[in-house]
Amino acid sequence: MPAFKIPEAEFVLSCPDITHAPKRPLPEIAFAGRSNVGKSSLINSLLNRQRLALTSRTPGKTRLLNYFLIGRGLCYFVDLPGYGFARVPGATKAEWAETVEGYLRDSTRLESVVLLLDIRHGLTALDEQMVDALSTYHRRWLAVLTKADKLSVAARDQRAREMFGLLASRGAQAVLIYSSLHHHGREALWQKIMDALE
Repeated sequence: MPAFKIPEAEFVLSCPDITHAPKRPLPEIAFAGRSNVGKSSLINSLLNRQRLALTSRTPGKTRLLNYFLIGRGLCYFVDLPGYGFARVPGATKAEWAETVEGYLRDSTRLESVVLLLDIRHGLTALDEQMVDALSTYHRRWLAVLTKADKLSVAARDQRAREMFGLLASRGAQAVLIYSSLHHHGREALWQKIMDALE
C-alpha cells in the first residue's frame, strides 16, 4: 500500500457566516476548540505547512470562519472561532458563539467536526457546551487531544485513558492523541478524515 500523500492546500477566504461561504459545493471538515487549544497549529501540522493557518501567542486569533481548499477539490477545512477567551467583550463572545452555532446548525456540507481538547485540562465546562451543541445538531465528531508533547509519556497515557471512555460515551466517533510539534497522530487523523469524506 503506498504511503499517504498529504494533499495540496490553500487558504480561500474568511467570512462571518455560511451565507458568505465558498460557492463550490464540496464536503467540509470543521475544526473546533477553546481559544489557544492549538487549532491553527494542528491544521498546519496536518497539511505539513508552517503558516497556512495563522497562529498567535494571543488567544482568540480566529474570529471568523476560515476556509481552506484541500486537494484541489477533495474538501474544505473550516477553522471555527475559538471559544472561551476571557479578554474580549461580552458582545464579541456572543458574536463568536452565534458564528459557531449558526455554522453547526445550518451547514449542509459539514461531514464531521474535529473537536480539539487540551490533554492537560480534560473536558472543561465550555467544551461540554460544544459537545452538547454537536449532539443538538446531530453532527458527527471526533476528539483530538492536543499538546501531548507537554506531558510525559506516562502522564499523557493516563490522561488519555481517563478521557477515552468519557468522550466515547458522549458521542465521539474516535479519540486521538496529537502533537503538532512532532506531528504525532497525523496519519491517524488523516485516516479518520478520509473515512468521514467517504
